[in-house]
Amino acid sequence: MGDAGPDFQVNSLIHNRSAVNLNGIGELLGVKMFRMLLGFILAVLVVPAAFAQSGYRIQSGDVLQMEVLEDPSLNRSLLVLPDGTVSLPLVGTVKASGRSLDTMRSTIAGALAPNFAAPPTIFLTVGQLNPVTNAVNNAAAQAAASQVRPYGTIAVYAVGEVNTPGRMDVETGTTLLQFLAESGGMTKFAATKRIQLRRADRKTGTETVYRYNYKAVQSGAKSPVIVLREGDVIVIPERRLFE
Repeated sequence: MGDAGPDFQVNSLIHNRSAVNLNGIGELLGVKMFRMLLGFILAVLVVPAAFAQSGYRIQSGDVLQMEVLEDPSLNRSLLVLPDGTVSLPLVGTVKASGRSLDTMRSTIAGALAPNFAAPPTIFLTVGQLNPVTNAVNNAAAQAAASQVRPYGTIAVYAVGEVNTPGRMDVETGTTLLQFLAESGGMTKFAATKRIQLRRADRKTGTETVYRYNYKAVQSGAKSPVIVLREGDVIVIPERRLFE
């Protein structure tokens, strides 16, 4: 086979250079896409936590987690003392109580700056809340959780001579008789012949009272089927003398 002509060599050279350029562009785009993806992941994971802590004011008893990017040997936990201060390495005592995390981060960076060629990069988070704040948050969370009602249920209330008075969440469609069967029972002083179901109408501001003879039902009598509604109140009166 003869030698390739000049035109073939030029075309081959152009093709090879184009392949190199395309590969380089592909690698560059790959790196950029990876960086964008990494940045997006960090934003999803870090930003919500940072936003949640941005409005918090540091208090005595909190434990702050400090990281210094330029000198990891300075990374440590900082306990906010009763006087509201923390002890920083290379610096000494710095006031922390009452400050936001952003303000405290800037304060630490400024205090450590003389020890670096340029102001250091400080990462600061609340590693542990003080016991009082933690207890308040836990109580608030429990109170909020207690208000969460299972799907498909309604809230009704029992008062009087019932073993478990108060609010109960029952399934939609539960009847009064079913409620009495599953509510934990009535006390020995209950007037089972005079049970009341009180239903308020918020639109008209009126209340309808249904009377229910549970004792007759126990003896085999027929009874009206009363389906409970949201907010119904079941009243179990106390038995009268000789009743």
